[in-house]
Amino acid sequence: SCMTSVEYADGSEITTIEGLSKDVSHPLQQAWIDEEVPQCGYCQSGQIMTAAALLEQNSDPSDDDIDVAMKMNLCRCGTYQRIRKAIHRAAKEI
Repeated sequence: SCMTSVEYADGSEITTIEGLSKDVSHPLQQAWIDEEVPQCGYCQSGQIMTAAALLEQNSDPSDDDIDVAMKMNLCRCGTYQRIRKAIHRAAKEI
């Protein structure tokens, strides 16, 4: 949402973090919890939705694939290694 102007989304289907699951049961959300990714939580929606888009296109991403896909999402807490682990974990479940 921060990188795309709303006018370019007109007529498009948009999935928000709430749309992944109603009860936090999506494999990415569960992997985030299991790997203890969240600290302050500020970036988590963007991180998870970017990861979901990555896994939709690449079901078995390498570390480099993850780094490239996630490069526009900044985490002030520096949990990048945990984010990568969570994505690999979720990829095994999806």
